[in-house]
Amino acid sequence: MDRIVINGGHSLSGKVATGGSKNAALPLLFASLLANGTHRFNNVPKLMDIDSTAILLEHLDCTMHREGDQVTVETRTCAEPFAPYDIVRKMRASILCLGPLLARYGEARVSLPGGCAIGTRPINLHVEALGQLGAEMEVEGGYVHAWANHGLTGNTIVFENATVGGTENLLLAATLARGTTILENAAKEPEIVDLADYLRAMGARIEGDGSSVIHIEGVDQLQPAEHTVIPDRIEAGTLLLAGAISGGDVTVTQCVPGHLDALLKRLSDCGFELETGPDWMRIMPRSEWGAVDISTEPYPGFPTDLQAQFMALMTLAQGTSVITERIFENRFMHVQELARMGANITPKTQVAIVRGDSGALSGAPVMATDLRASASLVLAGLAAENETVVNRIYHLDRGYERLEEKLKTLGAQIERRSESEHPVS
Repeated sequence: MDRIVINGGHSLSGKVATGGSKNAALPLLFASLLANGTHRFNNVPKLMDIDSTAILLEHLDCTMHREGDQVTVETRTCAEPFAPYDIVRKMRASILCLGPLLARYGEARVSLPGGCAIGTRPINLHVEALGQLGAEMEVEGGYVHAWANHGLTGNTIVFENATVGGTENLLLAATLARGTTILENAAKEPEIVDLADYLRAMGARIEGDGSSVIHIEGVDQLQPAEHTVIPDRIEAGTLLLAGAISGGDVTVTQCVPGHLDALLKRLSDCGFELETGPDWMRIMPRSEWGAVDISTEPYPGFPTDLQAQFMALMTLAQGTSVITERIFENRFMHVQELARMGANITPKTQVAIVRGDSGALSGAPVMATDLRASASLVLAGLAAENETVVNRIYHLDRGYERLEEKLKTLGAQIERRSESEHPVS
């Protein structure tokens, strides 16, 4: 098993490009289930979750091929709309095959999903909403079995909570439902807009994406199209935070700064100097900067997927910060690993008190517990004295393409090693 070894204390500098968005690419790939033919997607990152999606699509009688950052999906009529546990357990986003399979074939049986252990993340909102489109639903033996013998029918659906996955699943299903579907309290994330853009290219009739109310007028059929995946805002934010925590001068290119307004505001509040352009953002070093509080919220609020990385930064701030996690109930598992590196953090159920100290972090062997926790430990290692070894980095590979290589181009002393090259300390 691979691990990442970092010799910290080196300021990063230079330019680094953001790759395609994982959280946008996954629902886009599942949208290919809605129409036979060749779907083309550009700017698709090379990640474990993309590979897991390919395995599931191939099980559903599709063929997925990659050439560089372009991925084509050749969709054929599925003989059996069934997504088994052995495939789905690897990735929570696998549940996004439920909506398109149900809409197109009138039936689907999908295993309850697996993925990072950052909370229960129940799919009840998906199930309840699809039921309101006329589907019969059973959850039994670890599987969701859904059927709609006479097809889906549009309805007004009010989500109890703004759910990204639920909004995506209903968008996918409602495109082929009879009549009009209205999604209220819908998620507003850029990834939702990107999915809607591709569905419109396929012939779907969708309005209001990016707002809390989305209208979908069902159509009889869709056609394959071509689409370029938006940049990954979480990777872009992580790279910017790498510049901040290392005291460096880093420009992140091929990104959309407007997708990260909440992060940029907090960094400005800390005292960092920032510059932005149409598709780039730059952070410059400051000798003194202070702590700020954050509270994770649905978009356009501060993203939960940057909470762990921002916490790593706050361990070095002047002053005390309060970090509140409002999205997932179990997303402070990185706290104990940061504490192994000398961080002074007091975690509560959904709140962490971080007492900053510019000389707080020192290298140590640490264990990644989930995708974004992995990134926070890498960032902490960039600032820590001596050597940090981050174990179980398969989590990192689910959501970051060659992160260690990108950081190395900025001057980080970082490398990936196999277990045999570097035994656990």
